[in-house]
Amino acid sequence: MMAEKAYDKVALENHMSSEKGTVADPRRWWILAIVSIGTFLTNLDVSITSIALPTLSAEFHVTITVVQWVMSAYLLTICALLPIAGKLSDLLGKGRLYNFGFLIFTVGSCLSALSFSFIMLIGAKIIQALGGVLVMANTQAIVAVTFEAKERGRALGIAGIAVSLGVLSGPGLGGFLIEHFGWPSIFLVNVPIGLLGFAAGLWVMPKDRTNQTREPFDYCGSVLFMTGMTTLLYTVSSTENQGWTSWQTIIGLLGSTVVLGLFYLWEKRTAYPMLDFSLFRIKEFQTSIVTAYLSVVAMYCVIILMPFYLQDVLLLSPGATGYVMVAYPLLMGVTAPLAGWLSDRFGSYLLTSVGLVIIGLGFVALTFLSIENSLWQVAGNIAIFGIGQGMFQPSNNSSLMGAVPRTKVGLAGGLNALTRNIGMVTGISFAVSLFTFRLRNTGGTANMEELSTVPPELFMSALDTVFWGAALLSAAGVAVSLLRGEPDKLHQKDEEHH
Repeated sequence: MMAEKAYDKVALENHMSSEKGTVADPRRWWILAIVSIGTFLTNLDVSITSIALPTLSAEFHVTITVVQWVMSAYLLTICALLPIAGKLSDLLGKGRLYNFGFLIFTVGSCLSALSFSFIMLIGAKIIQALGGVLVMANTQAIVAVTFEAKERGRALGIAGIAVSLGVLSGPGLGGFLIEHFGWPSIFLVNVPIGLLGFAAGLWVMPKDRTNQTREPFDYCGSVLFMTGMTTLLYTVSSTENQGWTSWQTIIGLLGSTVVLGLFYLWEKRTAYPMLDFSLFRIKEFQTSIVTAYLSVVAMYCVIILMPFYLQDVLLLSPGATGYVMVAYPLLMGVTAPLAGWLSDRFGSYLLTSVGLVIIGLGFVALTFLSIENSLWQVAGNIAIFGIGQGMFQPSNNSSLMGAVPRTKVGLAGGLNALTRNIGMVTGISFAVSLFTFRLRNTGGTANMEELSTVPPELFMSALDTVFWGAALLSAAGVAVSLLRGEPDKLHQKDEEHH
């Protein structure tokens, strides 16, 4: 009952807000274009860096375990700061912070390319993440307040394409740039695009604040959240080397749980919380966040392990691996706008659930792969995920952002982006931990650096275990998605009345 009342209140606030602004923003498609560019760059940076890790390891004379922190430092910074950035965007203005983030990200990219030591590169990546977090936290919020309900799903679908294009195009693009122009080029490529996007944003992006009243910033809550979340994700990221039962892991998990518990108690008591937990009383918001998390964790089983299968079992080059993996963003690019349009007309309930079912079936199909598959067969299987994610992401994003008051869309967008980044970190840990656990039990090596020496039969057995695990995660996502009901009908009634 509390969730239903909360949802009714949110719907009323959204309806009243829509009555105040009846004229669509004539710049909305330009705003969407700039938002999509920033989203593409910040997500591209994670995947394009992954292909450069062996090169960076040799360049700076560090081990694979150490060089992984080029990615981990970026992701941990983003996860620690996303809700804070979302709250600041509601107070100071989403467009302003987005542009500022674009500029910081560009500066960080330039410094990364100019790095002459490994420590400098890590520092530059943290600067890059500081800009990236302002971009990620405001992307969906800007789209949600710029587009009316009848166009929101389509716009979020296009923004969703930018996310997937950034994540999935990295290996192919990164391999090409490193081979022909050296490792600094993967960072320098961001600079002209970032400067152009920043300049265009100064002209186009909205400058207004969602909350016109000044609120004190929750410094205590922010410190507790950053401490707890960083400790938690650092611990999870280190389990590949330390193991889940080591004393370091146990202490890290217990410590982060205590700090995050204190954060929750503080947020419930303070007058101006950084994270408004009342959003989680909205049933549609709850289910959208949980399903988004489960889908990202599952998908990273493909993103992390399929390149190893393609290169170590099928013996493809990094370039050919990137071309096979591009089947995912290509199919998603076709499916997502159509799914966004359909969610605007018919609601998100059916599309999100069907999309997750297709993703689950995609994992089942991957368990039939062998050591002799053709590239077309593998690309066809990967394309299934593009269709499923293309149906799920824009519909789920539209459901999530449409469920919250307009004054909270910055926070909601930040939480959604936080969910995606936490899903990346835990998805990598889940995939690698389950894969290596299965290899240990079958007599293979547990060292991810020596996978080329693993007999193909043992490799495929471990891979199948991970894919079945991801299929179960997708099934859990379907079950949660079905719990959201069909609240979009309430939006449709409001829309008709308006």
